[in-house]
Parts: sequence; C-alpha cells; structure tokens
Amino acid sequence: MVGEVWLCSGQSNMEWTVRSSNDFENEKLAAAANGHIRQVKIGKATAGFPEEDVKAEWQVCGPETVGAFTAAGYFFARELKDALPGIAIGLINSSWGGTRIEPWTPPVGFAGVPALKDINDKLILKDPTSGPYKETLNKYLAELQAWTAEARSSLQDQSLLKPAPAYPEALRPYHLSASPQQQPATLYNAMISPLVPYAIRGALWYQGESNLGDGMMYYEKKKALVQGWREIWQQGDFPFYFVQLAPYNYGDPQKDSEIMGRIWEAQAACEKIPGVGMAVINDIGEATDIHPRNKQDVGKRLALIAMARTYGMTNVVYSGPTFERMAIEDNAIRVFFKNADGLSTRDGQAPNCFEIAGPENDFTVANAVIDGRSVVLSHPEVKGPCAMRFSWHKYSVPNLVNAAGLPASAFRAGEVPKIDYLALKIAEAKDYQLIYDLEIGKGGNKIVYDHDESKNFTGKFDRVAYFLELQKAVGGVNYAYVSMDAFTDDINLIGVPTPDNKANFTLKVNNLTVISNVDGIVNGEMLQDSGCIEFYPNNYGPANASNIPNASNDVWDFGDQVSLSVPVGHGAMQVHNYAAKQTIFAYNAMRSGNYADLGIGNSPVRADRENTKRTRDWTFHANAREYRVKRLRVLVRPVK
Repeated sequence: MVGEVWLCSGQSNMEWTVRSSNDFENEKLAAAANGHIRQVKIGKATAGFPEEDVKAEWQVCGPETVGAFTAAGYFFARELKDALPGIAIGLINSSWGGTRIEPWTPPVGFAGVPALKDINDKLILKDPTSGPYKETLNKYLAELQAWTAEARSSLQDQSLLKPAPAYPEALRPYHLSASPQQQPATLYNAMISPLVPYAIRGALWYQGESNLGDGMMYYEKKKALVQGWREIWQQGDFPFYFVQLAPYNYGDPQKDSEIMGRIWEAQAACEKIPGVGMAVINDIGEATDIHPRNKQDVGKRLALIAMARTYGMTNVVYSGPTFERMAIEDNAIRVFFKNADGLSTRDGQAPNCFEIAGPENDFTVANAVIDGRSVVLSHPEVKGPCAMRFSWHKYSVPNLVNAAGLPASAFRAGEVPKIDYLALKIAEAKDYQLIYDLEIGKGGNKIVYDHDESKNFTGKFDRVAYFLELQKAVGGVNYAYVSMDAFTDDINLIGVPTPDNKANFTLKVNNLTVISNVDGIVNGEMLQDSGCIEFYPNNYGPANASNIPNASNDVWDFGDQVSLSVPVGHGAMQVHNYAAKQTIFAYNAMRSGNYADLGIGNSPVRADRENTKRTRDWTFHANAREYRVKRLRVLVRPVK
C-alpha cells in the first residue's frame, strides 16, 4: 500500500492512546471506517550508537486495534483521511513518556547549534572514532600502565598500593548510565536511526513537559532536533508540526508562575525554523491533568496546519490570532494581530490574560478591549505603559480567538522598565551614597556584591541605610527601607556579616526611619527608643541576652543570643523595631545562597517547617529561592 507516512514522536502526550482519550467507546466504533490508517509502534530502547534496524509491524486501524494508536497521531490522520479521499495514512509511533528532547536528537543536530556546544563536546568524547576520545583513552591507558607497573612492584615488595586510576566517566557511553532514556542521542540511536531512510511526509512532535525549565534554550534544542532529523533523512526540509504545551497546575501558583510563559515563548519561536508549525491548545488543556483527554482537537489542529502548509488547501484557517506589532497611545497600548478576522473571545467576556507595565509599575492585569483586529490595553494606575505580555502565568487559559475559533498564544512586547524603587519611593536616598549592592543568592555560599564601593569610600558618615526589595513570581515588589544613626565608623562592618569582616552587633540603634509598602510594617521617621540590629555570622539562640525590650527568651526574634564559640554558623542580618515588636527585615543563613532565610516583617509559621513555630525573624525558613527578585542595597550618608 502506498500513502502518506508521518513520524509521531515525543513524550507521554504523544504516547497517549486513543483508549485513554475522550469518548473511546464511540471512537472504537468509528474506527471501522478508518482502515486506510495504519500504525507501527517502535519499541522502547536506548543505544550508544545509531542502530540500523528495528523489529516492528504495521497495524491496520479497526475497532480492535485503534485503542493502542497514538491519539494525537490518529486524530490527525483521521482529519487528513477525510481531506485526502482514497489516500492511506501511516503513523510511525516512536515515543516514550517522561523523556526530554535531547535523547531524540542526533549528534549532527547538536553539532549544528553553537548554543549546544557543551552537549556536542560531551558526545564527541563518547565517540570511539573521535580524536578527543582517543586522546583521553590513551592518557588513561598510560596512567593504567604506570599503575600496573607499580602494582607489580608492590606485590613483590609487599608495600602499600594506591587504587587503580578510574576509567574516565566522560568516555562512558550514555546508554550505560542510570537513566539512559534521558541522555543525549540515546533514543535517536535506538528508535529513530533505524527508520532512516524510510520515506516520510513529515513529523509530528508532542513534548516539552520534561524540558519545562529550559526557557528559550528549548528553541535551540528544538532547532537541533529538526535540523538533525532533516540532515540524517536527506529528504529536504520536510514538515515538522508540534503541539504547544497546555496549561497545567505545575506546583504552587506563587512559585515561578512565569515558567510556562517562558516555555510558550520558546515554542512560538520554533516557528521561525523553516517548515515548522505549532498547534496552540491553551484552551483545551486540563489544569489538574498533565495529559489532556481531548486529543481529538489536538489532532485536528495539527491536521489544519498540514492541510494548509503541506497539502496546499488555501481555504483552511490553521492559526489563531498572532502578534503583529504594538503601539503606545497615551496611557494605553494597542496590540495588532495577524490571522485576526472576527477577533473575539470564546466566552463573550472581555479579553483576559493581558498585562501591562509602566515606568512606575510592574506588570499589572490590564483592562482589554477589542477594536477591530487589535486589542487596546490600559489600567488606571499604569501611566505611560511601555510593555505588555499575554498569557504569561502558568495557569493562563486565554479566551482570545479568531472567527475560526482558534486561540492566541503567549507573547510579550515592548521594553520592560527597570524600576528603581529606592529613587522613586525614598526621598532621603538622594543624600546617601551606595556602598554595597547585592543580588542575594547569586554567589551561592559566598557573598558576591554586584557593586562594592567600600574600598573607594574614604570619608566619614553619620547614618547607615538598608533597602531590601523582594518579589515573588506573582505580584509586585515588596520593599523595606530603614536608616539609622551610624553604629560603627568602619565601612567594612555595615555590609553582610561574614567571618572575614568579623561584623558582630546586637545592639540598639538611634533615630530609626522606616519606609515600607508591606502591610503591617510600622513606618516613621527618626523613631526614638525603637530600633535594634542583629548582625553576626555565628549561630544564635532565642535567649534575650542583650535585654532588648519586648524580646522573648523562648522565640527567635529581636534579642537573640550569639554563640561566639562557633565563628561560622547560621548567621543573621536583621533590623528590628522592638517598640512595635516587629522585624523590619531579616537575611539569615547568608552562606546558603538561594536557601537563605529572607523576609520583610514578622515571619509566619510554615506548615512544612515545624521549627518556624518559634521564630519571628525568619530563622529556619530557607525561603530565598521563592523570590525572583531579591536585592539588598547598603548606603551611608556622608558627612559634608
């Protein structure tokens, strides 16, 4: 039989069967009319080098067999069968749940993408025909030979012998690793290479969940996959159509909510590769199921792309609204779309999932109004908006569609402003000089300042100030500014306490000024009998050894006892308003990088950390990783 053959590959959503999809009983009955559709399922296997053959047989579609077909591929083929009467459709189902994109990519693909040089270099080291492999193996053999001579002498002399040199891990084939199906090229070698040079019309791809955190690097990896397959198949730039990831509840909505926006952006960028198209499915996902059961519409949308772009059917609309350009109009942004005939929303409500940002505002949910082939965005609190984004939260289910009912995909545009809240919100900051600027966690277990003026500052200062900015994945920036009379004349002791600078202070401070946008923080200027600091790199306990008013002897708060016997310990950098029984900000466990304790205001009790029941100063929270922005600035007011 002669017909159109499409390769279907990826992870579990491509492997997902018709049997597990919506309305299976009716689909089973309907399969009787689809005998022109065939599937061959490639068995799961890994290999260190390209294989030349694989055992697999074609199955004819029917009520008894359709349940085992790839659902996305089958529903794609069914749409094509109706559009191409009398043409048989063959599906090569080579998929494996939970796998990354790298295992499916041939070495030649990695070699052609400079951004993936690290992966390519590692593959070269595992290739016995390569120079680096031979050089590394020869070096190892020389070391082994020398050790063997020492071993013979040791045996004769009955002397101690050091262990034999270990075989270079870099030479060990990937298919012998603990998780071979996740290593570069292993699935290509065993499950794709044997198919070459079988003639295919094109490829369908449904994968990305396992590469969720890659962001724009996923575009580079998809480019390597597509270019690599085309290179080894030698059939020109054959069509490559893939499925967008659907919205899904990937963990806590407060943690890295933008992770889907970044991967969606990377997936959209893949359409820049010649012959590549994306089926957008952000309206047919299931928030609580990573495997949406509605594979019928997934297959249909893939088929629409193929009908229009592969088979030249000019009357087929295959794309939803796509971003064309944006224009700033007074206090609004107008977004123009292509493929926007009949621009509307599928639920009749105002367009959702749009956000705008301005010089004094972070991204804010916008009021959106459709105007012809454009959408006008505004918000009363955002003056002079200059950037926008659409469908950026990982839970986004946008409602914008065109007349064909096809949805718009995630995108962003404009120049995101860098808002300096210190200059914008703190009037007295103009009289201060920046000494230290720290992106918390950037240096891992070391304090690495982005700006350090301590060696260049030679004058005197009479006040010290701290400005901490924190922002989670959801919501705006929280900040706390606090200034006080100088508690030392040594510029090196006002930064983050470390064993090197030997900063160690548990004392009251005078004339405390507090400015914060965090609910509950007591703001005020030149507050008397209110402030205290705890700065030290040591461990500490809850006892109120310094007799700070209102401090507890049982709870870690603002009067804790330093353990001088352990010079390098948990560490604390805390400023408090003891009169208000309040921590203004705390940065503890400073050498723990993104697992430091970090917060503004009194710390809450965490259900997942029993020991936080006895802390008010963020001790034991290990929460710095929850913030995408965590910046600390230290300033002084020079004496004129």
